[in-house]
Amino acid sequence: MNHTSPKDLNLTLKIWRQAGPDKPGSLKTYTLPGISPDMSFLEMLDVLNEQLIAKGEEPVAFDHDCREGICGTCGVMINGQAHGPDSATTTCQLHMRRFNNGDTILIEPWRAKAFPIVRDLVVDRSAFDRIIQSGGYVSVNTGGAPDANAIPVPGHMQKDAMAAAACIGCGACVASCKNASAMLFTSAKVTHLASLPQGQTERAKRVLSMVATMDAEQFGNCTNTGECEAACPAGIKLTNIAQMNREYVKAALFSTD
Repeated sequence: MNHTSPKDLNLTLKIWRQAGPDKPGSLKTYTLPGISPDMSFLEMLDVLNEQLIAKGEEPVAFDHDCREGICGTCGVMINGQAHGPDSATTTCQLHMRRFNNGDTILIEPWRAKAFPIVRDLVVDRSAFDRIIQSGGYVSVNTGGAPDANAIPVPGHMQKDAMAAAACIGCGACVASCKNASAMLFTSAKVTHLASLPQGQTERAKRVLSMVATMDAEQFGNCTNTGECEAACPAGIKLTNIAQMNREYVKAALFSTD
């Protein structure tokens, strides 16, 4: 019995397959008929994997977790665009209605020296974790939670901090940048805490340490192309990079640490 709909999509997928970090990789072509336009992009990959498993073949490895556009895990390059053709959208939020019947879709992992490929579409983004560990926090003594209004925060500070804190750390900014720069990610974390009263004590130390770690992880330099902002699913602005540069210069000139 045929369960397909006239609106279903018949697709050709060209997917990067790589068995491991030290293994050679290449693009493999798969024909995938009968895909509902209401499926998400990851659901489409689930269907492909079910078919591969049924044939006794290795499924395509790809990162995913919440599938709600929150965790930042699902990033891949789709036809050369980070997270695909829709703006302010993660891969898991992208729906197949965005594609046409008969389309060929190229699916690749993030490409960056600091994001080594683990397998197929999965990359190691622990470099981001090390940047955060180097200073993306506020040191406080443990104890009971303070009252919500114990430290008044002006509205404009709250707005700036929350806009920067929206970064989900997916790595699209790095993957889309011709230099594989992590400046947008790092600047969002620096700006978030520098905008709040709680972040002032470690302000200078934080930016110096995080920028040094970013450089040590071999991310590239920013040349203000702006593709990072265009690819960011959380809408993080380039102005954060300018803010981080100001923070860094001030800290380098006046820090006593």
